[in-house]
Amino acid sequence: MAEFERRYATAQTGTRTDTAAYDAGLRAFMLSVYNYMGGAVALSGVVAYGTYLAAASNPDIANLIFASPLRWVIMLAPLAMVFFLSFRINSMSLGTAQASFWIYAALVGLSLASIFIVFTGESIARVFFITGAAFGATSLWAYTTKQDLSGWGSFLFMGLIGVIIAAVVNLFLQSSAMQFAISVITVLVFTGLTAYDTQKLKNIYYAVGHDAVVAGKSAIMGALNLYLDFLNIFLALLNLFGNRE
Repeated sequence: MAEFERRYATAQTGTRTDTAAYDAGLRAFMLSVYNYMGGAVALSGVVAYGTYLAAASNPDIANLIFASPLRWVIMLAPLAMVFFLSFRINSMSLGTAQASFWIYAALVGLSLASIFIVFTGESIARVFFITGAAFGATSLWAYTTKQDLSGWGSFLFMGLIGVIIAAVVNLFLQSSAMQFAISVITVLVFTGLTAYDTQKLKNIYYAVGHDAVVAGKSAIMGALNLYLDFLNIFLALLNLFGNRE
């Protein structure tokens, strides 16, 4: 009887140790995701504002970035980097994946410089902090909730496709009412995706185990997804509540 109790106690201790190790590993993994994402947001902001200041002080730079054919390259380059990272991440070294991620964040910053021309700095700052608070609360809830959010995926994907189609149609219609509706739906869809992607990262950590390289690449891709969620919420809220110059 005593031997049974000793073995049972040992098994229970081992379980608690494994659980504690898993929880600590998960926290470290999620922290690396948020560090990547936060660094990318900061880098994009610095590049965007620096580009705006350079364009404001030099008309030649302004024309090159905002009026020449180069503007199409600047607009499409971040999208190209997303596809590049998504399709090549598994064949890259961890260092190359990190460098590609930071290049992507800088390119997004370059493409966002025009918001400082369209909107007042005060409204940009206000919407940024509102976005940060909403994103943080949503991600924290998804991390701590016991509710399974995997069923949200197909619904949110359909919503995303609908937003893209509506945005393309509105390029031709130029309807302010339709743009308002698109912005509202975008906020709802990407808030849902923030929760969905956050919880999915927990499952990814469980799947990759203790492989440091795979976990590092997974953290980069997780940060990319959350960054895109944050960016789309921010831009949609800016269209809704930003004060134009």
